[in-house]
Amino acid sequence: MTDLFHEFPGNPSPVNAAGGYFTTRDRKRIRYGLFGAVTRPIKGTVVVLTGRNECTEKYFETIRNLTERGFGVATFDWRGQGGSDRLIRDRQRGYVRSFREYASDLEQFFEEIVLPDCRGPYYILAHSAGAVVALLASPSMVNRVRRMVLIAPFLTLPDLPVSITTVRRVCTLFCLLGLGRLYAAWGPRPKQTTPFSVNKVTSDPERYRRNTGIYEAHPQLSLGGPTIRWLKAAAEASEAVSDPDFVAAIQVPMLVIAAGADKVVSTKAVEAYARRLRLGSLLMIDGAQHEILQEADMYREQFLAAFDAFIPGTGDDV
Repeated sequence: MTDLFHEFPGNPSPVNAAGGYFTTRDRKRIRYGLFGAVTRPIKGTVVVLTGRNECTEKYFETIRNLTERGFGVATFDWRGQGGSDRLIRDRQRGYVRSFREYASDLEQFFEEIVLPDCRGPYYILAHSAGAVVALLASPSMVNRVRRMVLIAPFLTLPDLPVSITTVRRVCTLFCLLGLGRLYAAWGPRPKQTTPFSVNKVTSDPERYRRNTGIYEAHPQLSLGGPTIRWLKAAAEASEAVSDPDFVAAIQVPMLVIAAGADKVVSTKAVEAYARRLRLGSLLMIDGAQHEILQEADMYREQFLAAFDAFIPGTGDDV
């Protein structure tokens, strides 16, 4: 597994690791990982869906948390990021044509890897942009996934002065002008890591140092900012999953977790969305920043307690 995943002191690979690559229908090579439960009884499999500019290595700690609870874990790096194929020549630019491509890759992952090789029942744990993909794919997951836990879904930006529909229209215009591959924000990954004091994703300095160390040691896993085409795709996905008919038709029970101090996605939008779900509930973790799974223990422990209470078979039997 040393050729597939990268580890270093402070971020060891979980035990019982396997994986490889699968090829999508449009011939993109996608890196995936399978991690076996380390306790008995085995309670099923959690499919972990990462956010934008994330990779499997960043989730080693969370994977260990899950395997120690008796779950197998299946995960993969989204097309265009991590250890999977990039979609355009400049590897730094976060790019995708449509989030439906992500959803299609998730469905193929289930069909070719999860269902044949992983023990059910199946659950999804998804973060940020990955949570939007999970929502987008939820119609195809009805008879596959028992429950979903969605952390800080990327529905819109905080304090955005215009609607997400306006964002989509502006990005569409730029794409029609042939500018879709330009950066929408930030540009290439800076040569110097952003200091912890100004980061917007976690209050935990050790986990921040660990995660930035992954990309410093293995820059091929990292991205710079998103392109205009990626932002257009994100806006289209947000509109699609927010459509009243789509929300009303969701049949998979969901726990939506919002970060009270989120500076990356709109917590108000996450709260409002969760209230619209017929089979959904909301947990607000006050004080937590966007990356709850990479947060300080006081916030992560609230997440883990909520996970244990929501996912059948992981809480205390009473």
